[in-house]
Amino acid sequence: MTARSALRRALLALAVVALSLWIALTTAPRLGLDLRGGTRIVLQTEDGPTTRADAAATDRALEVLRKRVDGLGVAEPSLARAGERRIVVELPGLRDPREAAEVIGRTAQLTFHAVTGEAGGPAGPAGADGKRVLADPDAPGRFLALSAPALTGDGVENAEAVLDTANGRGWTVDLSFRDGAADGWARLTGDAACAQPADPARRVAIVLDDRIVSAPGMQAGVPCGAGIGGGSAQITGGFSAQEARDLAALVQGGALPVPVTTVEQSTVGPTLGAEAIRASALAAAIGLACTGLFVMVVYRLLGVLATVALLLYGLISYAAVVALGATLTLPGLAGFVLAVGIAVDANVLVFERAREEYAALGRAAGRDLRRPVTVAFGKVWSAVADSHVTTLLAAGLLFAFATGPVKGFGVTLAIGVVTSVLTAMVITRLLADAALRLPAVRRRPELTGIASPGRLRTRLSRRAPRVMAHRRRWLTGCAGLLLVALAGIGVRGVEFGVEFTGGRVVQYAAERPVDADAARTAIAAAGFPDAVVQTTGDGDSDVSVRVRETGDDEQRDIREALTGVAGPVTVERDDLIGPSLGGELRTHALLALGLAVAAQLLYLTVRFRWTYATAAVAAMTQDVLLVVGLFAWLGKPFDSVFLAALLTVVGYSVNDSVVVLDRLRELRRRGGGVPLADLADRAVAQTLPRTVNTGMGALFVLVALAVLGGDSLTDFSVALLAGVVLGMASTVFTAMPLAVVLEARHPAPAPTAPRRRAGAVV
Repeated sequence: MTARSALRRALLALAVVALSLWIALTTAPRLGLDLRGGTRIVLQTEDGPTTRADAAATDRALEVLRKRVDGLGVAEPSLARAGERRIVVELPGLRDPREAAEVIGRTAQLTFHAVTGEAGGPAGPAGADGKRVLADPDAPGRFLALSAPALTGDGVENAEAVLDTANGRGWTVDLSFRDGAADGWARLTGDAACAQPADPARRVAIVLDDRIVSAPGMQAGVPCGAGIGGGSAQITGGFSAQEARDLAALVQGGALPVPVTTVEQSTVGPTLGAEAIRASALAAAIGLACTGLFVMVVYRLLGVLATVALLLYGLISYAAVVALGATLTLPGLAGFVLAVGIAVDANVLVFERAREEYAALGRAAGRDLRRPVTVAFGKVWSAVADSHVTTLLAAGLLFAFATGPVKGFGVTLAIGVVTSVLTAMVITRLLADAALRLPAVRRRPELTGIASPGRLRTRLSRRAPRVMAHRRRWLTGCAGLLLVALAGIGVRGVEFGVEFTGGRVVQYAAERPVDADAARTAIAAAGFPDAVVQTTGDGDSDVSVRVRETGDDEQRDIREALTGVAGPVTVERDDLIGPSLGGELRTHALLALGLAVAAQLLYLTVRFRWTYATAAVAAMTQDVLLVVGLFAWLGKPFDSVFLAALLTVVGYSVNDSVVVLDRLRELRRRGGGVPLADLADRAVAQTLPRTVNTGMGALFVLVALAVLGGDSLTDFSVALLAGVVLGMASTVFTAMPLAVVLEARHPAPAPTAPRRRAGAVV
């Protein structure tokens, strides 16, 4: 690296770090609802009698819903269209989803009618005489006959909930009309004022969704034919404050152009979100501390520099998430922490290669310690690029096919992968180059961590492994493990989570420990014999109840039954998924996994021979099936968070195989007639220290997440722990033996010797 290029890299790194620090100090992160609490509702537009629910109609419905949500008084609401017919509504801090769903999801057809008289009883939308017959809210059991609508809600300019203390009417909704509608309102009220005081025709009915919400009578001072001028009106009806605000929000928003239905609903309490942040932060701190300590012990001075680069990696990744406006979710935090393993991997690759180059250079390395490190950075670039691209493919598939919080996992994982390249290949290199120039370091090369090969590499050099000599035995053993996993999937079955089946899962927090059998019996007696009841948390004080899709009345019955057993309970989380959406998400999950395998195979086929690519993808597929089989035997659910774990396992598994296969390709180019099996053993021996050290760095973080990350991250961490361990093993015992077998059956064509030109000197 020349002085000029080093200066450019240093300036670039300094600018990135300074900008990241400024963003981190001045910009607050955008937290997802699973971290700050609130309600998330996914609505789907449906075809109306005369209107098709296309993207344009959904956009119009979105604007109406935005006005309604603004009327709810929720701080920082978020509404966005997802696809052609979906609308995602996020309401931070709102704990009662029924309130929001009832207000924002109604069609809200507001109309104003003249009252033609009383009717004997309900006759549906229209009575026997062709007039509408609706119940009078002021007099239960009394019905009014109405004429055709004289005005619609489109003419309302503003609606506001007001406490009428002057006239003692309590909470009312004050309306103001636009110019044309104001004239229509004056005519409607003027005609009503011509009727006698006791005549029902002296009233005007205000109807919302085929229900009279108010039928005010004209006061004595209103002149016949003149009506109420000024374009204003007041809806009364004995409303509570919340009822008045909800009605004002509906009227202000106007009518939805197409009907909407709720296909997903999720509510998270603020306490649960705060605990998730605390647990994830603690797990991250402990995991990163252990990882940094491990790297410093193994690689000494370079390990210290790598730890500094890891800290800067965390700063840059966080600043990138904040600057892009990405929503930081609980799975996103996990992806952020997990990407540390990728950053560690790039550093370990360089350091292990630097150890090899130092040993190969001999005394020349002692005169210039920067030389083996510079050579190492150049030689590992191919492996770093390939391993990071494979992980980016998994992150991209998550972003494309996942929904909700898991999409945030894909975003933070992708940001972490890109940042890893910057910190390892630029910042670590700059720090190492500066440190290795110091005279004190040059006099004592053992301080650098590259002058000694390390215990594992020394042991392997004394007795190289002979894995390929028993390759068929290893492949047979792996096939046996795969059969055990497939048996678990076939016998126990895959238990899809509520996201993929549809249904409702409510997590309750009790004040005392809850007996799961007693809670299960009480809920079954309440009419839900198929409910899945589990107790979690400290002292079994948290209860999770999963049932088929139910309404709010059924959930109230479940809560009352649980209260009888556990005492007062509070709702910590409430997730509702419609069956159609569950089937769609399940299809997307399987499609994402299938595309992940295909994308990895395609990329590796381009970068390697198809035999190498097939071996790596076969090992990765085996790892995925083994993790799925493990969860099947354990009876754990296959949900969206588990999908994120599986796609991460895909990236990790291929990442490890790519590094070893890249080394095999390099050895084969200068193999000098050495048999492929022996070259494969050399590749395994030379990269095994990197595999173990990288795996240890990831395991520290994952164990911390599994132990301290809370219930929501436990299954995620267990899946990744299994995936990382299996990925390290499958590279040695599946990918490499299979690559040797395939190469033996389909050898690469011999390279064509270049033609000699006449008179050429060779």
